[in-house]
Amino acid sequence: MKATIKTQGQQFTVTEGDILIVNRYPGTEKGSTVEIKDVLAVGEGANYKVGTPTLSGASVSAKILENKRGDKVIVFKKKKRKGMERKRGHRQELSVIKIESITA
Repeated sequence: MKATIKTQGQQFTVTEGDILIVNRYPGTEKGSTVEIKDVLAVGEGANYKVGTPTLSGASVSAKILENKRGDKVIVFKKKKRKGMERKRGHRQELSVIKIESITA
């Protein structure tokens, strides 16, 4: 069974057993379970249901495999002939999750 979910500001089409990398869930640790209630569509073939905008009663259960930080992104700004240079780095906080079950 497939489901289209919305989590952490992004949409994903998932099946059971899929592994995703999303923005970190606040206050969670490795091994904890997250319940995703924003299910936009669920099913396959003839029993495909689409919500307006979400389906009531549908949810997706996911287990957090790891909390980590992404690759460093360098932000460099310079203004010519002014002597202004600024270099900053950023690393995004990420969670690796595994989809365990989809209930419609």
